[in-house]
Amino acid sequence: MTDALVAGLITGNSYALIALGLSLIFGVADLINFAHGSVFAIGAMTGWWLAVERGLPLPAVLAGAIVVTGLLGLLIDWLAVRPLAGAPPISPLLSTVAVGLILDRASELIFSPETRRFPSQLPTHNLALGGIRFGTLDLAILLVSLASMSALWLFLRRTRLGWAVRATAQDRDAARQMGVDVARVQGIVFAVASALAGIGGVLIGMYYGNIEPSIGFDVGISGFTAAVLGGLGSLPGAIVGGLLLGVAESFGVTWFGGSARQLVSFAVLILVLWLRPNGLLGAPGTLREPLTGTFFGSGAALRIRPWQIALLLLLAGIALPLVGNDYVLQIAGIVVIFAILALSLTLLAGTAGQISLGQAGVFAIGAYTSALLTTEQGWSFWPALLAAGVVAAILGALTVAPAARLRGHYVAIATLGIGAMVVAVILNWEWLTKGPLGVFGIPAPELFGTMIFAPRDYYLLSAAVLLVCCWLVWRLQGAHLGLAWRGIRDDEIAARSAGVEPSGQKALAFAAGGFISGLAGSLLAHQYTFISPDVFGFQISLLALTIVVLGGMSNIAGAIVGAAILVGAPELFRPLQDVRILAYGLILFLLVRFRPQGMLGR
Repeated sequence: MTDALVAGLITGNSYALIALGLSLIFGVADLINFAHGSVFAIGAMTGWWLAVERGLPLPAVLAGAIVVTGLLGLLIDWLAVRPLAGAPPISPLLSTVAVGLILDRASELIFSPETRRFPSQLPTHNLALGGIRFGTLDLAILLVSLASMSALWLFLRRTRLGWAVRATAQDRDAARQMGVDVARVQGIVFAVASALAGIGGVLIGMYYGNIEPSIGFDVGISGFTAAVLGGLGSLPGAIVGGLLLGVAESFGVTWFGGSARQLVSFAVLILVLWLRPNGLLGAPGTLREPLTGTFFGSGAALRIRPWQIALLLLLAGIALPLVGNDYVLQIAGIVVIFAILALSLTLLAGTAGQISLGQAGVFAIGAYTSALLTTEQGWSFWPALLAAGVVAAILGALTVAPAARLRGHYVAIATLGIGAMVVAVILNWEWLTKGPLGVFGIPAPELFGTMIFAPRDYYLLSAAVLLVCCWLVWRLQGAHLGLAWRGIRDDEIAARSAGVEPSGQKALAFAAGGFISGLAGSLLAHQYTFISPDVFGFQISLLALTIVVLGGMSNIAGAIVGAAILVGAPELFRPLQDVRILAYGLILFLLVRFRPQGMLGR
């Protein structure tokens, strides 16, 4: 037990470094930097390259990681955040999400996605104190973490630039009036925060011994959790939150095995958001404006006339099934499924203004519900399809219950953690979900006694479900419920004063979006005939969000057009396969920067 405590404190120090950076940026820029975990991963990979490929000692490795990640932080602020200074809060948030994806994929292309050994450069388990075994590496990690935190404290308390940072965090406008160069301060904060993340990447890489370019997402979730636990914007809270989370994860691993680490982190994040969203040391009562605000933009939309819609339906419903080969029709079926998934976000993000970064979790619930009912319980496809939607709606509304009470950045954090937790539960709940082995042998749908095997028939089936979902979203948007959702999206305080109860309306929006996501998940499971947890990663959530932003967040036709462009085109052009995820990030980044209302939005 003592060993678990020591291990937890060591890991917690590294989490505290990440949380400190997140809280610094949040305090100065009023922004959750979703690229912070990716910066951590870049720091770890830079440290590995310097230690292994260049053979440099630990001080030089740390210095190199600090320089690279610090410059990267400046670049993120300059390219992704500063140009959106006057935009609604969703714009820089989505911009950092896109940058994180770009960094992760670029790192995989540069270093390759394989796991590699990170040498510790220091002995382990060579010391003992009171029966506790530890190593010089543990002491070095502890000392480096404490030195970094102390240097940050001295910088903020004893230097004029540090005073400017604190003044900007307290009141940007007042600091600007007093002559503080707020833009310069923000850039310095991004550099310092990113350097702290780089140090954390090197320390965690040495401690665990194995790293890969994709480690940023999981560690980023832990950093978010530590920052939220301590209180976003509170630097002492970031340290306390990091230490507490590290200890909790360590004991969880000791008692339940290594797979429990993620579940502990996700559970802590959700419980804190549910019970005390301002954290242990955060300032209470800071309600922020809705994330979407005027994001929908004032630029002219690309108009689709009725005859053009009729022509598209004719091509999709008649011409494509007649002339398309099996491969093209199979891709078209996948496009339709992702268009249905995007429609769920058309309701959530476009109509109700609730930015979900974890829609892949609800998608997975629908897929596994339908797959297990048909393979284990002998259900036919049609009742399983309906059950997938209902179960996804119920569980989706229940799991995001914390988000229904939250506003602004906290909604995005909550949905991100919940989506990842759902996938982690599926991975660990082996007696029901088969864990990493997945569910195979999922039967094909049956219609009037005929099995639907052919890609043409399955495409037509999926297209019919898509039309039903389009009708459902259209009716909900035009109903009184849709008006209430738009009122919450545009101004929650004004909607509350008009008699709209936000929490209940948000829960209904998540339930409606969950039902549509569940239908999409069921269709995916029966088309693939095999599903596993790795099918429903964060990239799926980001893809769905990018589709909606591309087409226009509240536009039904935009979800279909966006899916055709982002899902269909890369599949038809196989040479783009290696850079597809990178392209998603670039498209989202450029859309947020230059056309936030999307192609068909208004």
